[in-house]
Amino acid sequence: MLEKTDFKGLEVFKRGKVRDVYDLEDSLLIVATDRISCFDVVLPDPIPEKGAVLTKVSLFWFSFLKDMIENHLISSEANDLPQVLQSESDILKDRFMIVKKCEVFPFECVVRGYISGSGWKEYKKTGSVCGITLGENLKESQKLNEPIFTPATKAESGHDENVDFAYMENILGRETAATLKNLSIKIYEKAASYAEKKGIIIADTKFEFGIHGGKIILVDEVLTPDSSRFWPKNDFEPGRSQVSFDKQFVRDYLESSGWDKNPPAPSLPEEVISKTRDKYKQVLSFLTA
Repeated sequence: MLEKTDFKGLEVFKRGKVRDVYDLEDSLLIVATDRISCFDVVLPDPIPEKGAVLTKVSLFWFSFLKDMIENHLISSEANDLPQVLQSESDILKDRFMIVKKCEVFPFECVVRGYISGSGWKEYKKTGSVCGITLGENLKESQKLNEPIFTPATKAESGHDENVDFAYMENILGRETAATLKNLSIKIYEKAASYAEKKGIIIADTKFEFGIHGGKIILVDEVLTPDSSRFWPKNDFEPGRSQVSFDKQFVRDYLESSGWDKNPPAPSLPEEVISKTRDKYKQVLSFLTA
């Protein structure tokens, strides 16, 4: 289990909720720890093997999508680690990526193919999600007629905030915002089609993009159980919340605990930790089988 890294001789670029990022001068080293965050708060209990699963899932999707869009991956091979980290290769095994430095757009590019989570809550109140008016009388978890793009601002700390597309256009410009929207939906559709054949529904997900060499590329993690809502196809039934292969299981426990979603978060029972680990590993198994 890896909760935090602190590699002497390397400059910390930033510590995210899950990832420790180091500056390698002409590139970055991203290490996926076993930390888990819910409602944008890092929980006190890590999930064993989680970082390795996130990295393997991202590597799978980067390869799967490479003909559609370039990504930031340079290497995930131990031989390519800096000399100062060669002695740490066992700790880093399966949980690191050396990636290109780029200018990251300040938005989470969220695509929803089904109405669930915060989108469902907003729809019940307003009949819309992030300014997009949806049909009447939708059921919880219902598949939408077509995927919708619902961006969110990225928060270094605290909660990400859902925004409408017009806000994104105002910040990035119409052309760039439209490009990110179209890319996000196309990537989602391709991945969702593949996953469904493997028995998994991707209800929604979020992407991040950056600029490298004048081109828009896919960065960070992609289509993982941390960034997506995965449901088993054979158990899907609109009109209720779904069994999930992602951290929704943890969110549901926290919702039932009475926690107000402000730090500090409560500890997780061992059963929740163990089942969450198993769910993450199931996703990897299903997708790569």
